[in-house]
Amino acid sequence: MRIGLLTEGGYPYVSGEAGLWCDRLVRGLEHHEFDVYALSRSEREEDEGWVPLPPQVGRVRTAPLWETVDDGIVHGRRARRRFAEYYGELATALCTAAPGDPARSSEAEPEGQSEGQSALEADRFASALYGLAELARDEGGLPAALRSETAVRALERACRAPGAHRSAREARVPDLLAVAARLERVLRPLSLDWYEDDDLGSVDLCHAASGGTGALPGLLARHFCDVPLLVTEYGVRLRTHYLTEPDSSPAIRSLLAAFHGRLATETYRCAAVVTPGNTHTRRWQERCGAERAKLRTVHPGMDAAPFAEAGESPECADPQTLVWVGRVEPAKDLVSLLHAFAEVRRAEPGSRLRIVGAPFGPEGPAYLAHCKGLAAQLFPDEADGPHAVGRNPVSFEETGGPELPSRADAYASAALVVLSSVVEGFPTGLVEAMFCGRATVSTDVGAVVEAIGGTGLVVPPRNPRALAEACVALLRDPERRERLGAAARARALELFTVEQNITAFHGIYLEILSRTPVRRVVLDDTGEPLPFGVPAEAHVPGRWSDATARIAARGGPGAVRTGPGWATDGGRPGPVRATTPVSAAEGASR
Repeated sequence: MRIGLLTEGGYPYVSGEAGLWCDRLVRGLEHHEFDVYALSRSEREEDEGWVPLPPQVGRVRTAPLWETVDDGIVHGRRARRRFAEYYGELATALCTAAPGDPARSSEAEPEGQSEGQSALEADRFASALYGLAELARDEGGLPAALRSETAVRALERACRAPGAHRSAREARVPDLLAVAARLERVLRPLSLDWYEDDDLGSVDLCHAASGGTGALPGLLARHFCDVPLLVTEYGVRLRTHYLTEPDSSPAIRSLLAAFHGRLATETYRCAAVVTPGNTHTRRWQERCGAERAKLRTVHPGMDAAPFAEAGESPECADPQTLVWVGRVEPAKDLVSLLHAFAEVRRAEPGSRLRIVGAPFGPEGPAYLAHCKGLAAQLFPDEADGPHAVGRNPVSFEETGGPELPSRADAYASAALVVLSSVVEGFPTGLVEAMFCGRATVSTDVGAVVEAIGGTGLVVPPRNPRALAEACVALLRDPERRERLGAAARARALELFTVEQNITAFHGIYLEILSRTPVRRVVLDDTGEPLPFGVPAEAHVPGRWSDATARIAARGGPGAVRTGPGWATDGGRPGPVRATTPVSAAEGASR
């Protein structure tokens, strides 16, 4: 099986997000071939290079999202009209108020009419998106067009049109310029040359490692080449957008949120299967329109081997020590943890707290300094006697030194692991603590409850008193700590290992291909048709073999497509080789 792995700011880059699970997946499925199509987010990411690639990675193609690329093509009059039409439709879909939106100026509509309007706008967005992709394929010149005055004026007309929601109507010229620039960046995959029969058109399945822009190549491979799409999300890009745009104007936030929401809806509609990493992510996907029948929860796979020694020797832990392990940033709410530990110290004077982690993000260093200052105020240095050196009961450390060579050593040093976050996706740190057989106290955020089940204590976020009471209860009850730690380790080994993750995806790959007709003649190395290359159902008349019906459905009822003839005439692509291995180095240089 040949898989096209689609990533954005991730694998195969050294510093990429989600790179670890992608690498484990590729290495675990050694009998499959992988072609990696990676979108990079920064020049630094590219300069840091790739992780070592296993032999089953045949080709790597990359494209930058951070760099302005221009193919030098200037649209003629006809191409400009096509662009203005498609971009105008896209902008209209973003500016039209969603059903139930309080910003909607018109009176409330009946429920059935609202659902129909929502479906119409979703279809308008999809038709415009694929129209822009076909324009880029036919004429080129899309990057320059997306940055042109025509794009800004089309966006302005849509914002001023009747039916636009209030936030869009209030958009000013700087807001429109900012939105147009952001849309140009996220739509860059439309201009790539990845959608030919010898690229994504030759793979059996596209696996997008995230939603959002990273899934766009998969949508276009499905549109142009009928390649099935699998989407995996361990965090929801739409939710990330809401959390990372607090300083933008309401108009910018509203229009970009509308784009990401429409893109998510189209991605989930086109995907053969969607695999959320947890129930928290699954709820977001269902809210964005994902069908429940397509959803398969696949928990992240983590390597349990580094934590085996700590898990098998729980007696090595200091019974009076609490540990927090993670990235130091405001979302982790270490301030609440320090205030909670002040109450723990009053109840258990011999207790200690180890905060293990490095600052993360632009706010990380300042936040770490603030936490250290707060700890110095709350906990003056203590000494055992008049001639002893004082020591603070709270320590700030990082792994990699002689005292804490690894995260496993940090967990092993304490009897209790604490998580105090106010925002959390899938809590990998808690799962690592579970592998180590440690009892946990954590805040009820993200997928925390789903991860720990009944093997730890959960308290509301931003509630230092509740956090302190739970910690004291477990510090005073070693037998309960031991029971919870053993149950946590058993749960983690059952649900969150690399092996279960790889097995789940292998089964999903086979499930998708078993119900996906192959529409090309597959040849072996000698040039002969490959036996069983085309399943029997490909010859049975039905909607799965009606290419014309599929093409018409893309644009909605009555849509007129102006794309290339080969994409609309229902003809079969020419023969392709069963496997065409290309070296990763050659693919990267293309």
